[in-house]
Amino acid sequence: MTHPPRNAIRALHRQSEAAITTSNLAALAATGPDVATIKVLGRKVIARAKADGERDTLVGALMNKYRLSTEEGVVLMCLAEALLRVPDSDTANALIRDKIAGRHWAETEGDSGSFLVELSAFGLSLGSATLLLDQIGSRSTPASILRRMVRKSGEPVIRQAAYAAMKLLGQQFVMGETIEAAIRRANRDGGELASFDMLGEAARTAEDAERYARAYAEAIAALGKGAKPGDPHANHGISIKLSALHPRYEYLQPRRRAEELLPVVITLARAAREANVPLMIDAEESDRLEPHLDVFAGLIDAGVADGWPGLGIVVQAYQKRAAAVIEWVGTLARARGVHVALRLVKGAYWDSEIKRAQVMGLTDFPVFTEKNRTDINYMRCAQLLHGLADCIYPAFATHNAMTIAYIAALFGRETDHELQRLHGMGEGAHDALADIAPPMRPVRVYAPVGTHRDLLAYLVRRLLENGANSSFVHQFADPDVTVEELAVDPREPAAQTALPPLPTGETLYLPERRNSRGHDLGDPGVPEALLSSMAEARKSSGAAVPLVAGKALGGTPAAVINPATGAVVGSVTDAQLDAVAAAIAASHAAQPDWSLAGGDFRADRLERAADMLEAEEAHFLALAMDEAGKTLADAVAEVREAVDFLRYYAREARAHFSRPVALPGPTGERNELCLEGKGLFVAISPWNFPLAIFLGQVGAALVAGNAVIAKPAEQTPLIAAAAVDLLHLAGVPPEVLHLLPGAGESIGAALVADPRIDGVVFTGSTEVARIINHTLAARDGPIATLIAETGGINAMIVDSTALPEQVARDAVASAFQSAGQRCSALRLLLVQSDVAENMVAMIAGAMAELQVGDPADPATDVGPIIDAQARSAIAAYVAEARAAGRVLAEATRFDGSAGHFVMPALIRLDSPNDLKREIFGPVLHVATWEEGGIDALIDAINASGYGLTLGVHSRIDAVAAHVAARARVGNIYVNRNQIGAVVGVQPFGGRGLSGTGPKAGGPHYLMRFADEKTISTDITAAGGDAALMAR
Repeated sequence: MTHPPRNAIRALHRQSEAAITTSNLAALAATGPDVATIKVLGRKVIARAKADGERDTLVGALMNKYRLSTEEGVVLMCLAEALLRVPDSDTANALIRDKIAGRHWAETEGDSGSFLVELSAFGLSLGSATLLLDQIGSRSTPASILRRMVRKSGEPVIRQAAYAAMKLLGQQFVMGETIEAAIRRANRDGGELASFDMLGEAARTAEDAERYARAYAEAIAALGKGAKPGDPHANHGISIKLSALHPRYEYLQPRRRAEELLPVVITLARAAREANVPLMIDAEESDRLEPHLDVFAGLIDAGVADGWPGLGIVVQAYQKRAAAVIEWVGTLARARGVHVALRLVKGAYWDSEIKRAQVMGLTDFPVFTEKNRTDINYMRCAQLLHGLADCIYPAFATHNAMTIAYIAALFGRETDHELQRLHGMGEGAHDALADIAPPMRPVRVYAPVGTHRDLLAYLVRRLLENGANSSFVHQFADPDVTVEELAVDPREPAAQTALPPLPTGETLYLPERRNSRGHDLGDPGVPEALLSSMAEARKSSGAAVPLVAGKALGGTPAAVINPATGAVVGSVTDAQLDAVAAAIAASHAAQPDWSLAGGDFRADRLERAADMLEAEEAHFLALAMDEAGKTLADAVAEVREAVDFLRYYAREARAHFSRPVALPGPTGERNELCLEGKGLFVAISPWNFPLAIFLGQVGAALVAGNAVIAKPAEQTPLIAAAAVDLLHLAGVPPEVLHLLPGAGESIGAALVADPRIDGVVFTGSTEVARIINHTLAARDGPIATLIAETGGINAMIVDSTALPEQVARDAVASAFQSAGQRCSALRLLLVQSDVAENMVAMIAGAMAELQVGDPADPATDVGPIIDAQARSAIAAYVAEARAAGRVLAEATRFDGSAGHFVMPALIRLDSPNDLKREIFGPVLHVATWEEGGIDALIDAINASGYGLTLGVHSRIDAVAAHVAARARVGNIYVNRNQIGAVVGVQPFGGRGLSGTGPKAGGPHYLMRFADEKTISTDITAAGGDAALMAR
């Protein structure tokens, strides 16, 4: 069937939240219960709940005792959960010492008003509650109790006690470790209906997805045994997460979603229909909203909802698109003639949504940034659902008494609906409503099922939802907050406080500089529009020719080849040796005036170039994809980094090159320090970042006051030529910026050897950097500057406390993104032997999900190797390892053509020392280490001489700090991937064999391109010190 259009949904995605809220308030004022009615009912519910004593004492008071604004609130839960994953006792003991030491436990002293809270708080920090019964009510602080217990019993006892603490938490928040146990408990606990959720995070591998599918199927079968015929909403139900059922549940993977994910979901939904078990499709991150709708529409098309109202979808009210989504679901249901369910929730990924939008450079957020506006949107969504009763059965999941009051007043007992809450939370308000205005149906409990080791991620999301100071649950648990203070309708003017706006991705670095504009490739229409504009930009073929003082030089053109397809994408004419002398002569004539023009003048040109680059991004995206083999995501990142370099260096030039720095001195004397350009720099850039590093090098040298001769990589001259044209159009004089494409052995060597060159900025191999260094040192002339960033045998150290899912995500991204052709890419994974088997298996499984092929397909994850020579060398290396039995796994998903491709591979090493050189491609080596051997690992990494990037995955802060202190590397990344350094945020560069420094994109970089000049003036010779005479 034809599905309703989604234009209205997409229009709201980045719309102003203030405008949406204004529209919502107008709609709420037109119909439905007014503010006064809700306040009266809300006061009654809150007063009754407070009078009865809040039943969710544990979570409510724990939030009040250990707030998220303190480290302790998070540490208490992380410790016990982490210990469940640590197999070796020494590491577990170290984790205990690390998480307890230095915490400010005394700050949480005071009467919480709850024996259970005291018990749990002590238990979380120290272990078993039974060990502490005699301490309750004592004057001892938790810290003093801890120290006494550790001295008396040691870490092993505390470790075992922490397991007991986790069990206590699990009983509060998890309905049961198995579905059978959860059903028994739900039936026993007052006969509440439940919607069961199988704990666990997104699948990383096909094996993960299969395991989750089996768990859901078994849960549906178990629930079906007790299900009654007729109304499915009179039975227990189940909620399923689509990300758990497929490792590539993403917008850019439509084929795999349709062919691999949807059939699994249809099978589960049909089983639920057969068993009469209501099934909800859970909502997840905002970039998965439309895939979410695709799957739901696929279930409708499959006839799952025909004559059965048990199929449901979850909508998050904190998403700006929520109201339009509800209208779309209603239109879909009416068109098919079915009745479906819809659960309305507030939303649980708020912090990650905000960060993602900022990191991606987006102009606005997909979610509301103020809680009050989310509450208003929730009410508007409820209002819409009230008008869709003919086709939607609504379920309202909330713990907010005022929201509950609004739902009760709006729906009453006339319109069918149900209320829902989380297991372990929110009983008080719902029980109070049942006494005052009983709803039509029993409250349904959203009930997690699983082991305690899977609890933490779920629990953190719940705390982020309800633990913030603005949260109703948090405020309700605070005894100092009165009924009147709680009974505030979000529509009231008093509730609509004007909070300072959060910085968007665009404004993140203001006022210093504007952030580069990004694109959300998970936003429908965005990647399609980019690819369309890129296709239009390709209509004019590119050509790179030597440019000296703005004059194009002739020669014999050669074809530039797309490494993914073998197609010709343009032509390049290499410079001849006589062009070197001409460019040097023109540079020396023009550079002094360029340097005297000042930092502000030069910064204006770079900022203009950055704006022009964003305006012409389609052209540069197409070149990055066609010439360098970049995927769409990598091409977008490339253009953004280039823009950031230009704006960041412009800001630095304004700060340091625009006016002299006044220095101290005696009365009657003026002392100043000036920075000016060194003279003429040669910029030799690589093919793997042919725009970002090219413009970073050239832009830095120019804005510091130098003339520049740019020698791009032989494989990527077209994008370099386009960048030079752009700089000239932005106002950089052609006489100070020249382009000489050609081979490094000829043009590059001639440039470096000329004694009139004042400096070389180079990115490439260590071997070539050595040649350049020797050549510069052997010249007969002034000592030249060399700024070099080279490669590295980049390692990631993983200990037994690390989260396997996080390691798999970060290792795969670090090793295989950009086909491993990054200086920063992970080459050597070092995993503690206690957890190596499962960890490596998960990484291999995640690697197997990567799609290799033509980057013109937005579904491609891994593009081509840059040329045939590089491809042959990497393939031969992998073949040798395969023959030796050292290849652990290789990716198999290939959808390429005649290009230069190498499938990602995982190779076993007996020792970290076995890797002698950098393999610049999609090859990840794995070695293991024993507990207690971390210093030997660091020594081996240091002994290699390379020092570019190093990753550390550990939940022991002291381990990460120890590695960071001892490792001689330029960039250390803790519990994240180790690629994609952001300009001005993570300055990038190595040491030792990996580079000279200073770091690109950092505050010291421009200084290396400059000479310093001190001017000391005796101002008494000009009539004295005017300021002194004015005294």
